[in-house]
Amino acid sequence: MVHGEIWTLKELFVYPNEYIYWSIQIVMYPFMTGLVAGAFVLSSLYHVFGVKQLKEIARFSLVFSLALLPCAPLPLLLHLQQPLRNHHVLMTSHFTSAIAAFGIVFMTYGMIVASELWFVYRGHFVARALALKQKGSGSADRLACGLYTLLTLGAWDVGDAALHSDEKAVKFLAAAGIPVACFLHGYAGFIFGSVKANALWMTPLMPVIFICSAIVSGIALCILSFIVVSRLRIIINNWKIKNKFGTPAVVEMKDAELTIVTQTSRYLLIFLVLAITLELLDLIFRGYTAVKSWEIIRRVIYERDFVKIFILQYGLGNLLPFILFLLPRLTIRRAVAGTLLVLLGVFMMRWNVVIGGQAFSASFAGFMEYHIPIIPVSMETFREGLFGALFVAGMPYVLFLLFSRIMPVFDLKKFGSS
Repeated sequence: MVHGEIWTLKELFVYPNEYIYWSIQIVMYPFMTGLVAGAFVLSSLYHVFGVKQLKEIARFSLVFSLALLPCAPLPLLLHLQQPLRNHHVLMTSHFTSAIAAFGIVFMTYGMIVASELWFVYRGHFVARALALKQKGSGSADRLACGLYTLLTLGAWDVGDAALHSDEKAVKFLAAAGIPVACFLHGYAGFIFGSVKANALWMTPLMPVIFICSAIVSGIALCILSFIVVSRLRIIINNWKIKNKFGTPAVVEMKDAELTIVTQTSRYLLIFLVLAITLELLDLIFRGYTAVKSWEIIRRVIYERDFVKIFILQYGLGNLLPFILFLLPRLTIRRAVAGTLLVLLGVFMMRWNVVIGGQAFSASFAGFMEYHIPIIPVSMETFREGLFGALFVAGMPYVLFLLFSRIMPVFDLKKFGSS
């Protein structure tokens, strides 16, 4: 069976060898890389530009960016027909191909994020290692002490001068990481925009649109995840108070949470306006120029995919959250609804680009429709279906839970508070 034949429905005149080859995992790929870039840009707003109100969520988003990073190439790995060859992208990377350059950009970005996190948490690693050495009881404590000792990399100086040097290194790495993070996701738009054989993809605005929507999705996911984690902390704190293990700080936690979310949502609005403007500009430009392929593209955009583009992407995913965040006195519930809708809008943008770009035949006389496999009756329908996409979406939270046990994102009192 030809790859893509399971989920492709053909209509009118379509060439026999044409199928929708790029499925849900290729939709998830630019979506996940966009989340990585957006989360890092959010953390850089504090580290580079000194936005003090974003201090707490900056540390959260930086750790979350690290958790998202290994999951970014995961959709490609699941989509490959020969997954054991995936390491060649990293081992033989070069700039003569956009997809091959991914290896260089990915490794560079990974080193920047890891280095920045080390400088942010170096003081914390030293403090934990020294505390566990003094405690020194139990195999778990000895194992944790060995881990934190290893993470210090032999740098035990936590004096004011050393910590100040750490802060300067963090600022430099955050500044250097912004263009790398944008390039990490912008090249995905570059791949689509440079495909001359596809009329819907070929536009020089594609990389810029991808970058702006990436920042929007990354900030939205960080806000949503920050709210969820904060509420879990409040539930745990309530349990501790009930069982006389903690202090009644629930009100203060809720007030701090709302302040951080309100401040962060302002930057989300700025990038959301920019993303909407660029997408509408591209749509208007296509209609104005009306090239030879415009007739088939117009039918896809304004007829066949009207609901997906104008209702789900622009209406629910852009306009409605824009109104929700623009209204005064933002509440947590409204922020949760707004961020979920923003993520829906960005996901639908990726869907409409990837799937919509394959929706019409090269003959310009036929159409194809993608039916995502819901029930995984085989390994292929799992990898290219709903459960494969959910697996990719859930993996960052597993890694974040692991990383946050080593690098706490809340209540960092003295050391590693950059």
